Amino acid sequence: MVKLSVIVPFYNVRQYAPDTLRSLRANARGDREFLLVDDCSQDGTGELLERAARDLPGAVLLRHEQNGGLATARNTGIDAARGTYLTFLDGDDWVAPDYYDQLIDVMEGLGCDFVRTDHVQSTGRSRAPRRVPHGRRGEVLDPRSLILPADRTTSVDYPYAWAGAYHRRLVEQGLLHFTDGLRTAEDRPWIWRLHREARSMAITGLLGVFYRRGISSSLTQIGDVRQLDFIRAFDQVLRETAEDAEAEKLLPKAVRTYCAIISHHLSTIERFEPDVARKLKVMSAAALRRMPPAVLDGVLDAMDVTRATRLRRLRRRPAAAGATA
Repeated sequence: MVKLSVIVPFYNVRQYAPDTLRSLRANARGDREFLLVDDCSQDGTGELLERAARDLPGAVLLRHEQNGGLATARNTGIDAARGTYLTFLDGDDWVAPDYYDQLIDVMEGLGCDFVRTDHVQSTGRSRAPRRVPHGRRGEVLDPRSLILPADRTTSVDYPYAWAGAYHRRLVEQGLLHFTDGLRTAEDRPWIWRLHREARSMAITGLLGVFYRRGISSSLTQIGDVRQLDFIRAFDQVLRETAEDAEAEKLLPKAVRTYCAIISHHLSTIERFEPDVARKLKVMSAAALRRMPPAVLDGVLDAMDVTRATRLRRLRRRPAAAGATA
């Protein structure tokens, strides 16, 4: 019987994959499987994974013939997973020895649908803990109750799929898969769906995932058109939240988060390629026009002057062709 399935997508991370694989070896057990998803790497990562499939206990190599992105790669792993519990790791990150033993103990002890964990952010040689933005630890909670308040950072603003573990029943209920094809912000509709629809969750102060930040190959560092998928991701958050029985209560939080992300990208627009920067403005303006006007008005009124002014100016832009996500 497989107790834990660890889903690890890899794409052109040859420089970092050895660290990831070594950390998995330090966590290998007889009741554990490591689903290594090669998302059509072109830099030699695939050869490293072939060796790992032979040498790493519990390793299963899954290959994509075409690059599909992180969301699709994770779905490939979910579909192949056999474990009672599932978790994720990115191919350029790593975990501490025996981390998964502790994570399983938490899941079994609490018996909830999913657990969220703190993590360690690694930037060069610097290490800094990053905490789930909620104070109650080690007790079973209603996920829906952690979405609000709208004007503060909450659990849905901590979307990292690898910062936690998930019971198989979430797969069976159709709640754990990601939206195929999303190249960025793939975890935003996912974390909102879990908080709206799962029945129980918990937060633990367990530190054991090391998230590598600021590397040049990361999509968050690349200003190409894939970055604009955040609009499609947040459109999905708004659409699904609008269908919720508590839409009136929850939509201000979804709109505020969407607006904050748009403002962030506009404030760093110089990192985008020129054509992408133009598309960002056009598509963001169209996104603002798709938001419920009364909710958007309230969100902008409550925002700081700098961001509110930036978004109001964008909102007044005339509609343009090619404005859909």
